[in-house]
Amino acid sequence: MKYVFGPVPSRRLGQSLGIDTIPLKTCNWNCVYCQLGRTKPLTNQRKAYYPPEEILMEVREALELHDPGKIDWVTFVGSGEPTLHIDIGWLIRQVKQITRLPVAVITNGSLFFLPEVRRELTAADAVLPSLDAGTSPLYRKINRPYPEITFERYLNGLIEFRKEYWGKLWIEVMLVRDLNDTEDALRGLSRAVEQIMPDEVHIVFPTRPPVETWVHPPEGGSLLRARAMLGQFAKIVQPIAGTFDLSGYENPIDAILSIISRHPMQQGQIERSMYQWSPKQVQAALTRLEVSGQVQRISRGGNIFWCSRSCEYPSEAQSLQTSPNTIKQRIDP
Repeated sequence: MKYVFGPVPSRRLGQSLGIDTIPLKTCNWNCVYCQLGRTKPLTNQRKAYYPPEEILMEVREALELHDPGKIDWVTFVGSGEPTLHIDIGWLIRQVKQITRLPVAVITNGSLFFLPEVRRELTAADAVLPSLDAGTSPLYRKINRPYPEITFERYLNGLIEFRKEYWGKLWIEVMLVRDLNDTEDALRGLSRAVEQIMPDEVHIVFPTRPPVETWVHPPEGGSLLRARAMLGQFAKIVQPIAGTFDLSGYENPIDAILSIISRHPMQQGQIERSMYQWSPKQVQAALTRLEVSGQVQRISRGGNIFWCSRSCEYPSEAQSLQTSPNTIKQRIDP
């Protein structure tokens, strides 16, 4: 399938059937922790990137393939920012008509300043926007947004959406060591959370390969401090162990390309998810894909991940040029 994948194990949504509404790395942010590489170029254009009727047809097919109880949520989660698809509201409502499963949208929340985007997402059962910073300078450092999406516009959009939305609003905070896990940064985040008033705050940390080599998960003490400072509804969401459902694919090549273009994975994870093929067959498929230039191996944190070749990951030297410390040294030698 081109637009639908999984179900995949989700940290918060159980077994989630994913719907990808946009091409790889179509995004208006260029987050330092993104698992799908750098965003080039940034785009803030809303349009029908894929035909919505084709997306809906694949959702129908995927739902028919799986027995009741195998899927917990149907989730719009793009290879970038899903609300850039201009028909996402129509798609949410159509999916709600063909299944009783709850529908979630995982989004960066950057377009919530637009009234039409807020209206489109009100049909979802849960909306999970990002909030990684409580100040404009830190927002620029971490999320590196499209220029016109100021922090004030972004935060006000989240506040307005909360006023209009009666479903589950779960804010996701991605903590990065020495960047937004300090007391000052967490105080700013706490002020923003108080203004938004979400139902829950989910504290997460990088587990898949971050785009920038200098990005590292916080230490345990920082996680506990964040939970204490971000309010009574804050909780630490640990990485989930599990396999990806790749039963709908007839050959290992298509199965690998489908999953690693959205979820970079270590080889052991790929082999466990592709249990219908032997490790030897999986290795042969990976080798063939690497030779053909369709996949690449990326090293982050001492681990090797298989990723789509379309994802742009800088070398360590290139990445260090973007680190806050390097930038500060250039500005203030």
